Amino acid sequence: MQNLKIDNMTCGHCAGAVQKAILSVDPQATIKVDLGNREVSVDSAALSGPIADALKAAGYDSRPA
Repeated sequence: MQNLKIDNMTCGHCAGAVQKAILSVDPQATIKVDLGNREVSVDSAALSGPIADALKAAGYDSRPA
């Protein structure tokens, strides 16, 4: 389980884009978004590096929560 802080995830559209980016790395990932705290929990077999890279490519900076 990875918990990520994504400071520039500010709306529902952003949350959807974040989910889409993560699913592009691991289509089987389970994702829980906490928009109020700007955090995402990801249960995935993928490593954190490729997920962070996909988020970065989508325009979102992430860091461990």
